[in-house]
Amino acid sequence: MILMTSRTPLTLVASAGVCVFALAAAAPAMASSAQDEKAMVSVFHGVPGLDVDVYANGDELLGDFKPGTLTEPQSLAAGTYDIQVFAAGEGPGGTPAVEKSIDVPAGANATIAAHLSADGKPQLTAFVNDMSALEAGKTRLTVRHVAAAPAVDVRAGGQPLFTGLENPKQATTEVDAGAVSADVVLAGTDTVAVGPADLDLKEGTGNVVYAWGSAQDKNLALKVQSFSGMESASGADGAAVPRNSSQPWLASAAAAGVVAVPGLLVARRAAGRRG
Repeated sequence: MILMTSRTPLTLVASAGVCVFALAAAAPAMASSAQDEKAMVSVFHGVPGLDVDVYANGDELLGDFKPGTLTEPQSLAAGTYDIQVFAAGEGPGGTPAVEKSIDVPAGANATIAAHLSADGKPQLTAFVNDMSALEAGKTRLTVRHVAAAPAVDVRAGGQPLFTGLENPKQATTEVDAGAVSADVVLAGTDTVAVGPADLDLKEGTGNVVYAWGSAQDKNLALKVQSFSGMESASGADGAAVPRNSSQPWLASAAAAGVVAVPGLLVARRAAGRRG
């Protein structure tokens, strides 16, 4: 297991093929309220064959966290967190596989994926979840390529929906609500890499499909994450606003695409520390 150690704030930085976006920079523009001091965070474990224990500030958060597991969104206080990730049963006295100090920005709705890079190396990627309003009858479909596999095309009902999607990028579109059969094929071919999977895309929901695992090890799989409450409602000026979100910046953040994160964004608040 590779030991990676750093103490880096959650500033989303540029890396190869990854656009620059700093979540923390958006926080001061949001309204000051109790909810604005929180972040909604989910964690997806997409590294095959590695059960882990996750510790925050020396306390266990997730024990025996298994591949393919996706946590429910948790409301976390904004602040600085010290994270250690161990192979299951090895912490806290052992050597962590990943150890980082991170800042959790207020107002974010994000999913942190622990997954394989295209060439099979474990890594962490943060994705902003688009919680903006949808038109009547519509649903949002997002596909995130987090598998050790080459570029892929994503098909719905046998027709290409996204093409040339590379790890660790995502693609998003709005489609009519309803049932759809989706699969993932090698880019430019009809060779099915994973699927098909039957998806029930309900009106006013956001649906995220993670393609994860390893093509070489023949364990590619799909994992689905869903968010509800994005039906359109009219605001005072007649504009459509999401029913469950007061952070309109999330939509523009999601449009920026996938962003790299230098640490696992799930933890108990680190007392007395600020980035």
